[in-house]
Amino acid sequence: MLSVLDDLNERRRHECRLIPERALGSLDEAHEFLRARALLTRTEDSALPSLFTACHERPYKSGGRGFASWPATKYPWFWDLARRDGIYELSIHRGKSMLLVGETAALADPLCRDELERREAGGGDAAQLLGHLQQAGAGELEDVKLELGWSAARLRAVRAPLERWGALISSSVTVPTEAGAHIHTSLLSRWDQVYPHPPRGGGLEELIVAGVRAAVVAPEDELERWFSWPWHGPGTPADRLVGDGRLQRPAPGWVTVAP
Repeated sequence: MLSVLDDLNERRRHECRLIPERALGSLDEAHEFLRARALLTRTEDSALPSLFTACHERPYKSGGRGFASWPATKYPWFWDLARRDGIYELSIHRGKSMLLVGETAALADPLCRDELERREAGGGDAAQLLGHLQQAGAGELEDVKLELGWSAARLRAVRAPLERWGALISSSVTVPTEAGAHIHTSLLSRWDQVYPHPPRGGGLEELIVAGVRAAVVAPEDELERWFSWPWHGPGTPADRLVGDGRLQRPAPGWVTVAP
């Protein structure tokens, strides 16, 4: 007889497409998967559902690491999904990119917006970059470097922490060349430019609950490592959210969303 945890793990394998029989077969199917889970990481590094894991495709290079370990033909799906309406690509998974649907992005909004205000008030290069984007609008990477008179290294050093905390969004775009080819670059935007209308509610607790819902069941010691923002006690995220009735423990060390 299956235990409650066994039953949840079986449901997780099905809903997070962890078995080859559930492999994603098309970009539209991947979009439906994202809509169903509400957030996806790119690669598997936690209990959060992963797009590339759900592809179940051989890697680009057997035994390779990094890019070489990505799905051989389906790796562009992550960027293709990010370009679709109502989908947001943010680097709030401890600096790694993840995809969020609009409802989940709304939960991250107050965190991103607070960080944006904090960085603007802090001065320095971060405030200069954010102020420039506010005045000039979202800009392609090379244009922003030229307009600010910055080196690539200087811009990269400023971008990384801003993207990690959700104040700055970097979107992949394709730009045609005069020779008829194209180049890949990034469009830099402030968070309030890609998500201009702040919703009500949200915050780290709600974002963690959304992550547990996406994962179906998760080890409780992972929760405070899913997102860039630090957890402020007392207690752990699991203690707080179980105590509030938003999560429950089906077995010691594991959490799932309360019915």
